[in-house]
Amino acid sequence: MERELTMEFARVTEAAALASARLVGRGDKDGADDAAVEAMRAVFDTIHMDGTVVIGEGEMDEAPMLYIGEKLGNGDKPEVDVAVDPLEGTNLVAKGMPGAIAVLAVSKRYGLLHAPDMYMDKICVGPQAVGCIHLDATVRENLNNVAKALRKEVQDLAVVIMDRPRHSELIRQVRESGARIRLITDGDVAPAVACAIEDSGIDMMMGIGGAPEGVLAAAALRCMGGEMQGRLWPEDDNDIKRALDLGIKDVRKLLTLDDLVKADDVFFAATGITEGPLLKGVRFTANGAKTHTVVMRGKTGTVRFIEATHRFDLKPKYAIKGVC
Repeated sequence: MERELTMEFARVTEAAALASARLVGRGDKDGADDAAVEAMRAVFDTIHMDGTVVIGEGEMDEAPMLYIGEKLGNGDKPEVDVAVDPLEGTNLVAKGMPGAIAVLAVSKRYGLLHAPDMYMDKICVGPQAVGCIHLDATVRENLNNVAKALRKEVQDLAVVIMDRPRHSELIRQVRESGARIRLITDGDVAPAVACAIEDSGIDMMMGIGGAPEGVLAAAALRCMGGEMQGRLWPEDDNDIKRALDLGIKDVRKLLTLDDLVKADDVFFAATGITEGPLLKGVRFTANGAKTHTVVMRGKTGTVRFIEATHRFDLKPKYAIKGVC
């Protein structure tokens, strides 16, 4: 894939973030998601690629666009797989809470795990702690090993966990080990990526979240040299059937980074919608808005943070008409 695609993918997530940011705090999570999906889909149409959605808004009968199997781009080479979450954290936007992002990952064809829409147990760390985690190790073992790798005391570690009843035992064990916890209500892609950014204040992410989101996070960690392990966490027989239908033969297999993202040539892009540990949110100005985006390429390991200024007089589709 050509490196010029990096900026094209940044344009995609910027568009989704700008479109949904108007609805921050408005209590309309569906409206915000629809706006992000429509904007993201429109920009994808302008990119020179032959893309297929492998992780998206659902099956064809569940989503009008960005559905699994949909073709994206103008049909030119390269042939790529696309994973998207136009609004990761719909509740965060609806309530005006931090951490919502627009995010995508793109790889060569067959380079991303076609993760079913179900839960996944995950553990994520940055480059300095590679080789120090294992999903089957005890919580205390993982924390001790990561602390040693980071040259910290366990009580200085910051671990992100989703605030859910299913994590009550995990939370108890982390607290007993002495580590600090940052509980989040939604959106676990951004904190997983933040594990690989030295000054983010986040050292690990643990717990059960969405499997599609796990692949998106894995793409970023692949680019940044971090590590992630996961295991599908089916709730019922329908989840198991969904995984088998996507070609996953062993639902309980321990998934490494190489299983989640098979291709070295992978791109990741995310734009902040609301303020978070990874990215600033969209900030509206007198003449338009400012966005904060991170783009990465696995082949080179390059990570770019882009602060962009958008003028609505030149991008009238983002302006609200009739406002004094």
